[in-house]
Amino acid sequence: MISYPAKINGTLTRLMEAGEGDNFVIFTHGVGARGDRWRRNLDPIAAAGFHCFSLDLPGHGFAQKGPDFPYGVPAFADLVLGLMDMKGAKKAHLVGTSLGGQIAAWVGVNAPDRVKSLTLVGSTGLFPIGPEACNRIAERIVDRNLAGIEGKLKTVMFDPVHATPDFIAEEYAINNSEGSTESFQKLAIYFRDQIDKDAVGEKLAALGDRFPQLLIWGSEDKSVPVVIGEKAAALLKHAPLRLIAETSHCPYYEKPDEFNAMVIEFLKGR
Repeated sequence: MISYPAKINGTLTRLMEAGEGDNFVIFTHGVGARGDRWRRNLDPIAAAGFHCFSLDLPGHGFAQKGPDFPYGVPAFADLVLGLMDMKGAKKAHLVGTSLGGQIAAWVGVNAPDRVKSLTLVGSTGLFPIGPEACNRIAERIVDRNLAGIEGKLKTVMFDPVHATPDFIAEEYAINNSEGSTESFQKLAIYFRDQIDKDAVGEKLAALGDRFPQLLIWGSEDKSVPVVIGEKAAALLKHAPLRLIAETSHCPYYEKPDEFNAMVIEFLKGR
């Protein structure tokens, strides 16, 4: 895997890339994370014959921060399409986790001809969750003190051993870097006022089997419980639900070998 800065649609970000060729796979992360959260997945999936990319969403990682971006699912989805255009990808497999799943699904709903397949991992935004839950998430987004970040990491990981002191310190430093306060404030406002309006489940279901779909959930996910995955599988009908045991909201990070094998099998149409 290599990592480098790039401008997409005029917005500075960081790309991570592995593999080559025209069988593209694009990975999108969730709120408070960054593109290198997929570092245990890019190389193994590339080795199976795919050209893999992940990116830091604006306000995250080493991407542009500050108030001058329209933070939200539609604008993030435009960046994914912009990345595809930059790399000459007419179509791509999309893999998204948490908010990144909603972003990937938004691309699928609004540009279905650009999508080869869609893999949603503990995805938000498939169903409206109501103002009370939206407000709770908005409050957590702006909680970036050291204890808050440690608590979040230990919630999204089933085994707390993954939330190492270095991981916590790095997450704290990045999410408190210059411009991050304004970025997370705007994201919190988006979650409070708009996220439910951008729910994609019904629109995705209306596409039927336009492209293959897969749902992957950590069996112990506390952030987006498995019941949401089961509800999504019932709604989408063409999207089987696969559980990864003894993982929480980050099964791709906690059990990468199992996750990678599952995704490769799906991407190869088996």
